Amino acid sequence: MKTVLITGGSRGIGRAAVKLFSKNGYRVAFTYKSSEEEAKALARECGALAIKADSESESDIISAVSLVESELGGIDILINNAAVSSFSLLTDISLAEWRRVVDTSLTGAFLYSREALRSMIRKKWGRIVNVSSMWGLVGSSCEVHYSAAKAGLIGFTKALAKEVGPSGITVNAVAPGVIDTDMNSSLSDEELSALCDETPVSRIGSPEEVAKAIYFLAGDDSSFVTGEILNISGGFVV
Repeated sequence: MKTVLITGGSRGIGRAAVKLFSKNGYRVAFTYKSSEEEAKALARECGALAIKADSESESDIISAVSLVESELGGIDILINNAAVSSFSLLTDISLAEWRRVVDTSLTGAFLYSREALRSMIRKKWGRIVNVSSMWGLVGSSCEVHYSAAKAGLIGFTKALAKEVGPSGITVNAVAPGVIDTDMNSSLSDEELSALCDETPVSRIGSPEEVAKAIYFLAGDDSSFVTGEILNISGGFVV
């Protein structure tokens, strides 16, 4: 039985991934920052280990990985999903806000990967799946900090795949389009309708659809796939 750690697992895509991996017999741990009630309820429902950890904090991340290793064994699969977003003109973004967005998505992925790789390299087997975004592929106006973080995660994915491939570890990413998550809850009905119109399949995606793609990249069926970015945008980015 393999152990998976999913960052940002209490809501959205992370929550769907926790449920899917748990359903299929994996030992599952997930992190959360502030959604404590949701996290505890999900942990009870799935028999998963919920860990409060801030993806901007190196000490929190080191402690989280150590806890997973002591409670569930070494990490076999890491899903770097934790992210935050905000909408603002570049000229209005403070340095603190820039760092919050970039550190959560990109620096957090670096730190979690660094710590989890120690056991993967010893075992000569591992999977890392990073959750990027279509905005990391094409950029989004008024989300320069988010787009930069997600584009950085794509470069991180490709470089790390080359580095750890000889150790039997694959590193891939998914790039979701417009997904029905809390992150997009601030969009108005008109904005969502416009985004649906721009999407060839004429709808927004579900967290479960992204979770299934993550599950594929984390499994044995994708053993010859590494350094790839799986675009899950309903054709928004082609």
